[in-house]
Amino acid sequence: MTIDTPPHALRPVATTPAERRVARALALEPGGPPTLQARIANKVIRVLMRTAWEHGPDSDAGLVRIQRATDLLGRLQAVPRGVAITPQELDGCGAEWVRAGAPDEDKVFLYLHGGGYFFGSPRLYRPFNWRLSASTARPVLALDYRLVPEHTPADALADALTAYDFLLARGHEPAQIVVGGDSAGGHLTLALLLALKERGTPLPAAAVCLSPWVDLLCAADSHTANARTDHLIPARKLAELGKQYCAGKEENDPLFAPARADLGGLPPTMFVASGTEILRDETRDVAERARRAGVEAVYQEWDGLVHVFPVFSDYMPEGKAAFRHIAEFLRRHGV
Repeated sequence: MTIDTPPHALRPVATTPAERRVARALALEPGGPPTLQARIANKVIRVLMRTAWEHGPDSDAGLVRIQRATDLLGRLQAVPRGVAITPQELDGCGAEWVRAGAPDEDKVFLYLHGGGYFFGSPRLYRPFNWRLSASTARPVLALDYRLVPEHTPADALADALTAYDFLLARGHEPAQIVVGGDSAGGHLTLALLLALKERGTPLPAAAVCLSPWVDLLCAADSHTANARTDHLIPARKLAELGKQYCAGKEENDPLFAPARADLGGLPPTMFVASGTEILRDETRDVAERARRAGVEAVYQEWDGLVHVFPVFSDYMPEGKAAFRHIAEFLRRHGV
């Protein structure tokens, strides 16, 4: 399912078998069945990743165990020759610049990784971020925001605001900034936009939300309907985590903002989800609410893929195609 499909698409000239495989991958559109590679990746991710989360302890110790495992995985991530990784210290947290190809240094993509607010890092996301830089022709500032259980999602939002203010102070015009994130990072992206709007700071030119965890209380029907078909997230675990984050919070807390706030005035935003993941309905809903509020919102739904499938681009062609769609979305809006 897709809404506002681009009227044109990149079609690179392919002369070798490898180039033809890449061209076929980039040409993929939402609405078709998952590729064989994607179906195999779904099964492997379910066995290795969902099982580990589902059967881990329901405690801070269980969160830390996953955090340490993914930190170890992050150390194994490699990038192609020519990709530049540069650390960036911010006030209270860190980040890294990722540059692939010949990016336009006037532009920037601030990316907020996923991981349920308790795991993930720029290092883990390097395979994703170099593709994002290459496809959008801009450097990516990948934020290493503070994580649960040592910190809170409120700290993550403070870090995101710090990163955005840093980009403005560095001389980047809001019209040259794009903000994006996946899963919890998608929630953080929306919370950041709403916080900037509330304090009157100029908003970025566009935003991209990949399978955003819009409602931390997990009230959408797909949390039940897709509990068995989601290849990565155990629905019960995510719901319990969200309840912990929201316990004792007031109704006007920024944690609730993406699911409840007036979205009017937000920049053009692209939303992407899988039809079989538990976050599908809330992603659909926020895209529709944004559209009703006058936002230029695009929603894409891909069939039968894992949660935040672009993160797994090394293993499934659809993930590679998603970067083409993101780049075309930005070009269509002159960003």
